[in-house]
Amino acid sequence: MLTPTEKIWHNGRLIKWDDAKIHVLSHVVSYGSSVFEGLRCYETANGPAIFRLRDHMRRLLDSAKIYRIDVPYNIDQLCEASVDVVSVNGLQSCYIRPIVMRGYGDIGVHGTKCPTETYFACWSWGKYLGDDVLAEGADVCVSSWQRIAPNTLPALAKAGANYMNSQLIRMEAQVNGYVEGIALDHNGSISEGSGENVFVVRDGKILTPSLAASALPGITRDSVLKICEQLGIPVVETGIPRELLYIADEVFFSGTAAEITPIRSVDRITIGQGRRGPITERIQREFFSIVRGTVEDRYGWLTPVPAAKLAGVK
Repeated sequence: MLTPTEKIWHNGRLIKWDDAKIHVLSHVVSYGSSVFEGLRCYETANGPAIFRLRDHMRRLLDSAKIYRIDVPYNIDQLCEASVDVVSVNGLQSCYIRPIVMRGYGDIGVHGTKCPTETYFACWSWGKYLGDDVLAEGADVCVSSWQRIAPNTLPALAKAGANYMNSQLIRMEAQVNGYVEGIALDHNGSISEGSGENVFVVRDGKILTPSLAASALPGITRDSVLKICEQLGIPVVETGIPRELLYIADEVFFSGTAAEITPIRSVDRITIGQGRRGPITERIQREFFSIVRGTVEDRYGWLTPVPAAKLAGVK
């Protein structure tokens, strides 16, 4: 359940949480015409800091461009909105949800005559897949639902409509007693989870699906690639057959919500020793050290947020 905060950023103004409403006939309600992001703000010794803010805002604008949604704000203004909404709500750590959507004005399918509505909300949020999975690992399945194929919906866009597919993957997994599902692409190779990228460890080398496998270009995925380069762990972006999951030494998810989450079983087949493996743990340790500010931010990934609430907010 969401824990409401005080303010939400809407079209350049900070409004009350309960005032952030849309009309039932807004284009987004009928057609899913929205693009969005998910960011984490971490508590550090120097105050709250947003992880890879500019990269997330760039992807938000990229997603909007793919769907021909005009965004009346540039990347600097969107970054400022993220900082403002965290600051005004006085949060030390939180999840941030920017949404750009087609609003009320026309019910035609194309929606280009509808106004663009932009919202930024934030709230406190814990571990997406459970409090114990970061150490113990998650039990997942291979979904019967495939990821969207090329020339159906653009997988590089983080769009609301795309996540109807993700809902089917996640619901099926949970009904069958798993924490999460892993979907295959249109060729039958590994694609991604319902909201996470997938990494497979075999003989000291990491394999991860390429973006051609209908996988979202995850910001945390990119962070893992950079961390592996720093740690000297070889990574190959390639097609991955389903059965390689079963014989892998380690498998893990990455994502803003999931962070770095080890997988201990797939389709009730134990992966490796059935717990977090050493390579996953190394990457996890480096990732959390950076986002929590306990080591140097060598990549420039953290954007500090002023601790004091903004003055003069109405």
